[in-house]
Amino acid sequence: MDVDEQAIAAVLARYAEAANNSDATAVAELYTDDAVLMAQNSPSAVSKAAVHAAYAGMAGAIKLDITFEIAEIRLVAPDWAFLRSTSTGTIRLLQPGIEIPEANQELFLFRKVDSTWKIARYSFSTVLPA
Repeated sequence: MDVDEQAIAAVLARYAEAANNSDATAVAELYTDDAVLMAQNSPSAVSKAAVHAAYAGMAGAIKLDITFEIAEIRLVAPDWAFLRSTSTGTIRLLQPGIEIPEANQELFLFRKVDSTWKIARYSFSTVLPA
């Protein structure tokens, strides 16, 4: 991995830690100001503030325990890259306290802002059977 790929992988690791800790503020800080979160079965959250609100809502409803595996990181321009990954783990529904398996495929689009890689777009979908 080159320096940019390592920096992008480090952002994903910080994202996983913040998401698993239900820390909506820490998650939102990893996103660009014009970020878009495209969560399955939900309308897009457009802007860092909307991303924060989406994660704050999730933090009140679920507890994640997930890990990511990077499939590929590709730089497509000096300040743009994408990361394709999979995640596995569990989602605990806080009401009624049920734990369910989690397995997704993800696509992150990163943009370098002031020499720092940030998540510009994030979309995921389950790979579990319906």
